[in-house]
Amino acid sequence: MADASGIDVSVPPSGTGCVECEAGGGWWLHLRRCAQCGHIGCCDNSPSRHATGHAHSTGHPVIRSFEPGENWFWDYRSSTYFDGPELAPPVHHPDDQTVPGPASRVPGGWQDRLH
Repeated sequence: MADASGIDVSVPPSGTGCVECEAGGGWWLHLRRCAQCGHIGCCDNSPSRHATGHAHSTGHPVIRSFEPGENWFWDYRSSTYFDGPELAPPVHHPDDQTVPGPASRVPGGWQDRLH
């Protein structure tokens, strides 16, 4: 069962896109937010799976969706979804941000590059 350890409601997100994809010129399908430190990473369907990589490398156990209209949390320890507390804003990427994104870096045939 998921618990609230690994969640800091006071920490804002690290930005509006995947930290590692932004640094390396990559792209993502959906975004996830570390509930402990605010790191924004790309989802497991994205080519680079940075959110899970961050969780494994840091030991931060909980992520929250960073997509508009989604408020679920995922606990890597128990492999379960759960409802959690409200996090510091913003709680999702900008409404005008494309999915996948960013639009200028999404390659043709991107669907074939998903996991």
